[in-house]
Amino acid sequence: MKNLFIEYPKCSTCQKAKKWLEENKIEFIDRNIITETPTKEELKEWITRSKIDAKKFFNTSGMKYRELNIKEKLNDMTEEDVYELLASDGMLIKRPLFISDKIILKGFKENEWEKIKGE
Repeated sequence: MKNLFIEYPKCSTCQKAKKWLEENKIEFIDRNIITETPTKEELKEWITRSKIDAKKFFNTSGMKYRELNIKEKLNDMTEEDVYELLASDGMLIKRPLFISDKIILKGFKENEWEKIKGE
């Protein structure tokens, strides 16, 4: 599998992450989270592999998250419901995402992303 970088191009954090990848000569396939929103199946696979709670993949600072009052609903949602909701709108997903065979990262923290270099 090629490295996959999923971003919202207007997001400044995504821009920083992309620049970091390019500066570190890490190859990736770029994917727009809005026009090519990850599917429920993709999200399920990535989240399972990441060993991170699916609820942590929500973009909690996004307008859509607040509009839909997701924080109030999360505790009553099944894991399947969470995947469905995330797949329904790319703006609900924490970004950027970096997916490779060995590592899955969400958001951009440079010290975490340093792990990519060791792959």
